[in-house]
Amino acid sequence: MPRVSEEHLERRRHQILDAARACFIRRSIHETSMQDIFTESGLSAGAVYRYFKSKNEIIEAIIATVVDELYAFLSDLVYTDPVPPLDSLIEAIVERIVVLAGPEGPARLAPQAWALAMYDSELGHYVQENFEHVRALLIAYVGRLVEAGRLPADTDTVAAGKAVFGMMPGCLLQYVLLGDLTPAEITRGMRAIGRETMLTVHSAT
Repeated sequence: MPRVSEEHLERRRHQILDAARACFIRRSIHETSMQDIFTESGLSAGAVYRYFKSKNEIIEAIIATVVDELYAFLSDLVYTDPVPPLDSLIEAIVERIVVLAGPEGPARLAPQAWALAMYDSELGHYVQENFEHVRALLIAYVGRLVEAGRLPADTDTVAAGKAVFGMMPGCLLQYVLLGDLTPAEITRGMRAIGRETMLTVHSAT
């Protein structure tokens, strides 16, 4: 019997993930059963379970696709020379979010996965690891701003990195739920609130 090629195995894996993503977007992750995924993919239960042992493994694989792509994209931005200013970084991130969270985009599933992660310890641990991985990159970015003299030397880089990271899920939620967020608008907003007079409490003279 001829050996199954790696290319064939990878095609099948993507076939299953594409089918699962379509079901999750159409029916929600919670309402989608493994039988739904079998039907959507056109594969038998045995064929699907050869690649994924559970629905959680499928969810994790979809998350990994998004996170890996986003991490590579962010890493390129963070370590660009010279280091980009915050408004440019955020605009680029939102542009990527808009692409990944389009009508059939995998990032549309992120809020559902986050909700499930609050009650499923296995999935929760996986999501936590991915959040920490991306957040660490943004903390490193703030450190580069300090090194470049764009922020004071005594800046709390961890706190600032966490604040920057907090904008990412917020922008995703606004785009997915409200649909009226644009990269240009976020850039204008960042420049408005980034002024010292908006962020610093001045004592009366």
